[in-house]
Amino acid sequence: MTEEVALQIKNLIAHVQDTLFVLGGKWKLPIIIAIKHGNHRFKDIKEFVPKITNRVLSAELKSLEANKLITRTVCDTSSITVEYKITEYALSVKEVVNTMGDWGANHRKKIK
Repeated sequence: MTEEVALQIKNLIAHVQDTLFVLGGKWKLPIIIAIKHGNHRFKDIKEFVPKITNRVLSAELKSLEANKLITRTVCDTSSITVEYKITEYALSVKEVVNTMGDWGANHRKKIK
């Protein structure tokens, strides 16, 4: 293996690790999908994402906001509400999500 190929492989691994750091785990992508499809409030996201706890959802929303995948807006209404929206940047994960969905569907068929 040449030095150039070795460097390309190391860079690929680093990039995959970065992606997994931001999108990894069982909750982040489902949360992004839930928000993208109209679930903008904490309660709505929680109902849409099965089995997630309040504590975990809160932590994951903070992480997604820190990584610029969602925005958090406090609405000054009669009772203060908080809304989450995906950013334009978050739309860039669409191909990743679709590819993962296809792979997951094929894998499920394979192991049945």
